Amino acid sequence: MNPVVRSLLETDLYKFTMWQALLHSHPGADGEYEFRCRNQPAYPLAELKDDVERELEHLCSLMFTEEEVDYLRGLRFIKSDFADFLTLFRFQRKFIEVSTDGPHLRIRAAGPIVHVMGFEIFVLYIVNELYFRRFDREAAIAEARVRLQQKIDELRAFEQEPKRATPFEFFDFGVRRRFSGEWQDEVVATLARELPQFFKGTSNVHLARKYGLVPIGTMAHEYLQAYQAFGVRLRDFQKAALEDWVQEYRGDLGTALTDVVGMDAFLADFDLYFAKLFDGLRHDSGDPVEWGEKALAHYARLRIDARTKRLVFSDGLTVPKALDLYRHFADRTLLGFGIGTKLTNDTPYPALNIVMKLVQCNGQPVAKLADTAGKSMCTDETFLAYLRQVFNHPENSRNP
Repeated sequence: MNPVVRSLLETDLYKFTMWQALLHSHPGADGEYEFRCRNQPAYPLAELKDDVERELEHLCSLMFTEEEVDYLRGLRFIKSDFADFLTLFRFQRKFIEVSTDGPHLRIRAAGPIVHVMGFEIFVLYIVNELYFRRFDREAAIAEARVRLQQKIDELRAFEQEPKRATPFEFFDFGVRRRFSGEWQDEVVATLARELPQFFKGTSNVHLARKYGLVPIGTMAHEYLQAYQAFGVRLRDFQKAALEDWVQEYRGDLGTALTDVVGMDAFLADFDLYFAKLFDGLRHDSGDPVEWGEKALAHYARLRIDARTKRLVFSDGLTVPKALDLYRHFADRTLLGFGIGTKLTNDTPYPALNIVMKLVQCNGQPVAKLADTAGKSMCTDETFLAYLRQVFNHPENSRNP
């Protein structure tokens, strides 16, 4: 069979942006990432171990091509020294190990953070594609095409609604949990062709390059989590992470992620300085309407016109959910919608809910305290409890 990974460019844009920022600010940091499946698969993922091992060997044989690095150099926020680093970069097999625990698949990447952080997205879509290769592909794709057309029809019908103050724009965020690389390619090509008025880009850098689309992404949880172990006072880790981001990108990539220790704690740190410097905020857990209202109220308290800011929603979205959120907020702020699994893995077969998260940095535990129960992840319950206490976080996000 063809290898799952087609190009080192085929990952989320925010992997490159976080990678560059950490290479410049903390090049000597160590990190540890763990794979986890949050739902019940149709068969034990442990059965995929040998295939995953083979795919990782292939991944570690790849290098960025000159054309791929030149594409990245053309993005104004990618700096020349980082592009030079990528011309030499190869994943090291010694930094990632695969094992089983009964029916469970265990994958752990540990080592210098600038060498292991890139594994995450590749591991996730390797596991996904290997998993779904055991199902009836023809039946899955046939139904997926029907469902994709339904989405297109729904958006064309929506186009007849009265125009709002801000346009509806959505992006593909589906690389990590896609049914296959071939299917994501078809989805992105179809949406770019059929709905250019709404479909504005993809987080998949390889496909953005292939189809002339805007690559989308700024930061993920791991970037802010790492600052929990970078020597600043724990209470100040978010401010330190945001400040370093501002200094790295000088006005580019201005969408901040809000739920590493919950929206309330984030807004306590997101003062007038940051609120003016960042273009907007990204939602990834908790009730999206409640989150959006909190964001707009925060901008109002700071006397910032929210119509100049953008709220990006990216938590388990479907097209109907995105449209409902658009109708609720469209006259008050700029908006964006990142749709993942329900674009690239909407088939008759239930999708896997798999993640690979940073759990340690510089030998210390780090954690995410999401606004949704079950989305938190930490290997140290004592640290998790301490983090909750420091940020006065509710108990609804206990480590699963």
